[in-house]
Amino acid sequence: MKINQYILFGLLCVFLNSCESNNNDTDINNESNEEEVIELPIPEKPYAIVGTGVTDYYSDNALISEPLAGDAFFGQDANYTRNKPSYTDNNDGTITDNVTGLMWEQDMGSKITFNEAFSKASTSTLAGYTDWRVPTLKELYSLILFSGKVKGEVAIDLFIDANYFNQELGDTSIGEREIDAQTWSSTEYVSTTMKGVETVFGVNFIDGRIKGYPKYKPDTGNENTMYFRMVRGNTAYGKNNFIDNGDGTISDLATGLMWQKADDGISRDWEASLAYAEGLTLGNKSDWRLPNAKELQSIVDYTRSPKTTNSPAIDPLFECTEILDPDGNAGNYPFYWTGTSHLDGANPYSSGVYIAFGEGQGEMNGVLMDVHGAGCQRSDPKSGNINDYPQFFGPQGDVRYVYNYVRCVRTIE
Repeated sequence: MKINQYILFGLLCVFLNSCESNNNDTDINNESNEEEVIELPIPEKPYAIVGTGVTDYYSDNALISEPLAGDAFFGQDANYTRNKPSYTDNNDGTITDNVTGLMWEQDMGSKITFNEAFSKASTSTLAGYTDWRVPTLKELYSLILFSGKVKGEVAIDLFIDANYFNQELGDTSIGEREIDAQTWSSTEYVSTTMKGVETVFGVNFIDGRIKGYPKYKPDTGNENTMYFRMVRGNTAYGKNNFIDNGDGTISDLATGLMWQKADDGISRDWEASLAYAEGLTLGNKSDWRLPNAKELQSIVDYTRSPKTTNSPAIDPLFECTEILDPDGNAGNYPFYWTGTSHLDGANPYSSGVYIAFGEGQGEMNGVLMDVHGAGCQRSDPKSGNINDYPQFFGPQGDVRYVYNYVRCVRTIE
């Protein structure tokens, strides 16, 4: 009988301790809870790729109903739902990304210089934390959503979740365009853009692009200013862990994605690229697809570029077809299609996102140059007569190929 009493007493203690623990978990000011938030545990996949937020379907020029397997335009972004964006407002000026384990500054404040951003990060005590940093480009790009929409210079829907993040527009009262509100990263281009200009990569959450931006103002030489959004936690984010499987495929254990090692050397329009990816059998696998924008950007290597390493901006384990640039010069590398549409322009359904693993070239004043940097992300028309391209478009004369290359991906089970 005494043994039963001890057992009952022990069970009662366990129950009371459990209740106390549960009560502590619900107290947001509780010290143990603060320690839990500070830890920001790394996800099972330390470089988990957040979904793009895309739920609609598009042809090469229209909004369409959901295509099924075997239909034209099947295999695009919305056909594959992965890691839906999920955020928590911590009600202290910070936002936690529940997919990546990164914690973000909610309000960026005013534009500052590149050097000022690092000073700000090193001295910030936002929400009581002292380990803030300027995000890498891959960390920053984790926040982009391609449910955004823009028409030229005018913002329609932001390419970031405005329910959680404060995002400024360019100040039109002082002559800026609405899209002149780029967010810079800590990632500097290893080469230069324009005519030898030092360049910093940033994400434009107003128009949905990655570009390289001049670190200094060309006219005065003074430091340029831009927005910066500080981050903390999961320092493994953005770091790949590639394994060559020896069968024409490469696995990234950090993201849980498997990649086609080499493109097939053929350029295609968007519809044909989707069909090629859906029909590919490689490494005894047949569930290949065209990657979305954020998946493909995850394998860019921003320590490499054609001019500095004589290679594309990708790990040397991968193979890229070398192409001639529009002037007929060798030594450049292709744009690669993604399954993500880019809602911009008079017909917002007609453009698809690409990642440039070679230089992001443009023609300005009749001179072809690297205007955006290897590893930039822009978009091309999804279709057109191959004989009409390349063309040059916009104020920086961006090269348009339309017939771009493909590197397929699949999820590792």
